[in-house]
Amino acid sequence: MPSQERHKIRLAGIGAPERKQPFGKQAKDYLIGLVAGKDVEVYWSKRDRYGRIVGKIIFEGQDIDLAMVQAGYAWWYRKYAGEQNAGDRVLYEAAEAKAKTEHLGLWADPHPVPPWDWRKKK
Repeated sequence: MPSQERHKIRLAGIGAPERKQPFGKQAKDYLIGLVAGKDVEVYWSKRDRYGRIVGKIIFEGQDIDLAMVQAGYAWWYRKYAGEQNAGDRVLYEAAEAKAKTEHLGLWADPHPVPPWDWRKKK
């Protein structure tokens, strides 16, 4: 029987806006809509400095981390691209470029601030 445990997951390969940042609530709501109350698979190999599992969430074959980027609710986190396989790097980069071109989600803002830069300013 699959585990029914709850875990805090840091989505691998992406950076979503912080809660108080523009598009933070929308990004959270979008993610909740994708996974809340659902049985998901998490592929992971490390924990971050806060003890969270860093992983890729899969629901019914869909890469949820990638879906966040495709919808414009997360940046592809290039700093950690080396931790992704080559296929994922290509997919995530293309998804970000497409979301940006189509002004989806956070890309509706002409100058969106990545969460890693936003945190430095706080």
